[in-house]
Amino acid sequence: MRPLPLLFLLALLVLSGLAIALSLGSLSIPPGELWSSLSGQHNTIASEVLLELRLPRALAAFAVGGMLALAGTQMQVLLGNPLADPYILGTSGGAAVGALLAMLLGAATLLVNLAALFGALGSMLLVFGLAHGGGVWSTTRLLLTGVVVAAGWGAIISFLLSIAPQHNLPGMLFWLMGDLGNATTPSLGLLVLLVVLLVSLPVARSLNLLARGEQQAAVLGVAVVPLRLQLYLSASLLTATAVAIGGSIGFVGLVIPHLLRLLIGSDHRWLLPASVLAGGALLLFADTLARTLFAPQQLPVGVLTALMGVPLFLFLLQRGQRG
Repeated sequence: MRPLPLLFLLALLVLSGLAIALSLGSLSIPPGELWSSLSGQHNTIASEVLLELRLPRALAAFAVGGMLALAGTQMQVLLGNPLADPYILGTSGGAAVGALLAMLLGAATLLVNLAALFGALGSMLLVFGLAHGGGVWSTTRLLLTGVVVAAGWGAIISFLLSIAPQHNLPGMLFWLMGDLGNATTPSLGLLVLLVVLLVSLPVARSLNLLARGEQQAAVLGVAVVPLRLQLYLSASLLTATAVAIGGSIGFVGLVIPHLLRLLIGSDHRWLLPASVLAGGALLLFADTLARTLFAPQQLPVGVLTALMGVPLFLFLLQRGQRG
């Protein structure tokens, strides 16, 4: 498929997902009344619901989905592994430890999100320091360090869950499964997503060469070490921010890059913006389904992305093998 028409279709899909997310809920709002309610022309309950609850959550869902998909695309180039996802280097584990510790201390939602962000950034610095400590930077060393650190975070998470009071366990488990219910400030996610995308697009051609192999990229004039450092920092920042906002939401950063490569190829000049739109649209629809499927009870959105992602990934795998 040609990339430009696909970007246009994905943009329409995002707008459709946003309209559906704003319309559906315990208070149904017809699409024709969305604009008047959003513009505040009528100070009604519908306007308050849209402006204070649904719009921030929908924008946060788009931002988190876009960040995870973009981070997955970059991580797969960085590690040279099509099975790499944003969480493979332990960033989500560090965020989970920070968030769970804050919950055990009875912190408010904002402090929980900040603790998750600092935990993710701390894990990023830990993995980078250990992988680069001996002065040798290699993909294998980085991957092994990330896997070991992630395993350590997993053990700490299990310990925290085992000693947590009974009344704290539901909230902790809900956060670990991915939840956008408390995502009321999407501005940080949207800003990080926009900045990283704008920084990544100028090096898209270099990413195409790096995806073919480090030696070939170096021969063709790519500064491999600075580019890999940029990829690691940007992917880690995207993942840290996404996890701090919505918890651990899986499969978005793994499935979306595979799907787009089958549709438009591996040119990162198109793949990067397409991943942002596709990931944002996927999480928009998943979050709308999570809060309306068994309303008024809400499901963790990470459960739905996993249920959708597993069969889709298996289908893409079989499609790739036939190709």
